[in-house]
Amino acid sequence: MKVVLLNPSYGEDFVRVARWSAKSRGRVQRHPEFLLIAAQVLIDAGHQVEFVEAAARNIPPEEAIAMVAGYQPQLLLIHATTPSIYADIEQAKFIKERTQCKVAFVGQHVTAEPENTFEIGKGIVDYVLRREYDYALRDLANGLSPEKILGMSWWDGQKVVANPERPTIDVNELPFPAWQLIQPEWYPDGGKKFPFLTLITGRGCNNACTFCRDPQLMYGYRLRNREAMKVVDEMEHDLKLHPQIREIMFETDTFAADKKHVTEVCNEIIHRGINKKITWSCNMRVNTDLELLPLMRKAGCRMLMTGFEFGTDEQLRVIRKGGVNIDMARRYANRAHDLGFTIHGCFMIGAPGETRDSARKTVDFAKSLPLDTIQITGVAAYPGTTLFQWAKENNYLVTQNWKEWLTPQKEQRTLLNYPQLSSKEIDEFIDTGLKEFYLRPNQMWRMFVSIHSVGDLLRKAHGLKAFLEYFWQKFIARFKKNAPSAKPALERITQHDTVSL
Repeated sequence: MKVVLLNPSYGEDFVRVARWSAKSRGRVQRHPEFLLIAAQVLIDAGHQVEFVEAAARNIPPEEAIAMVAGYQPQLLLIHATTPSIYADIEQAKFIKERTQCKVAFVGQHVTAEPENTFEIGKGIVDYVLRREYDYALRDLANGLSPEKILGMSWWDGQKVVANPERPTIDVNELPFPAWQLIQPEWYPDGGKKFPFLTLITGRGCNNACTFCRDPQLMYGYRLRNREAMKVVDEMEHDLKLHPQIREIMFETDTFAADKKHVTEVCNEIIHRGINKKITWSCNMRVNTDLELLPLMRKAGCRMLMTGFEFGTDEQLRVIRKGGVNIDMARRYANRAHDLGFTIHGCFMIGAPGETRDSARKTVDFAKSLPLDTIQITGVAAYPGTTLFQWAKENNYLVTQNWKEWLTPQKEQRTLLNYPQLSSKEIDEFIDTGLKEFYLRPNQMWRMFVSIHSVGDLLRKAHGLKAFLEYFWQKFIARFKKNAPSAKPALERITQHDTVSL
């Protein structure tokens, strides 16, 4: 069967496969590794597969529609997101009209909202592949009758039929992503060495954070790690396929949760000498066994993307960030800093019960740690999560209209509004925290002296450009709101590229 996988654009720099579907404040892009694992499953089964990366390449919808239609697919697969669901269905509609193909949707949003997806996409969406979709997609392409495909919801012409769930996949059976269908240079990120690729060392998570979509909707509450040999095999495969890459990002949510697994991966990297060829980075929790850090450093780990989240134990408790506290986070950060890791800290504002005082403590906590870079976001309550359900029941959601999920600029919108802390105040704390962290003289000096190569310089330049662009757009939006009469002049100004301003 001829299958086209489409990663649609939704405004400039929209990040479709990240944990927060929006235009990133850091203007980064994420690799569609899960889509491309499924693509390789199809290729291995003998199907003809094309991939159109419209999101990362900022390909306009009309151009992407023409590209897909030109392939004349029999089956179209789209990874849909909450804020873009209407636009995704609209693009599928035009492609279906031109090619008469069948249309399947995948992703966290349609897994949480299959009925609503069919309601919006009536006559357009034929199938929703829920949760892990790799083998359901293969069954569909192989021509298996819809009623026999586990993990699929489908439109039988009169009603939505929800088939039973599919058992979780043995991750050691899955192929490497079909990276031959993309170019690593399509995915900029000011924090990673450029260009880079991502690597999934396992699926699932042993934790139950209330806001996190993937364990609740896609991969379950059990961490399923791949064998260490296979992880390192994939590193070697990536280097042969794209020898220009300078880093690999282990994108697994909790790479270091299993000490034995991490030890085996690191020892295998060292044994094969890969640590002398390329660096790697990974996602971390602060309750990682600190004895692992020296071995990880020896094996070539450069950067730790760490979920610190909040600056109070109460906020950590209320979002079920199990087994962590502020003292633990500080010990972890200090030890990682002493060992020479680059540390990127992930923080949030807006947990249930958040106050101005607790938000201020999160900002101050971020500034007190030896971190190289940070991100601050509003807590995102996505459909299907326990946080979304709680917020909906307590009338704390700003909107339940998917079309209003982002700002007009496609930036992340703060979706939670509390009596004691409004969504506007949450936004203000986010912006204040970013400015206070990055505009400190010692922080600017730390970032300057960390430049050791042309690649480092380019990464820092991308990060600076993103920082300035984000706050420039905030200024423009605020100016337009407060001075409507100035709109024509501002429109002339904003026609120019941000870099020239």
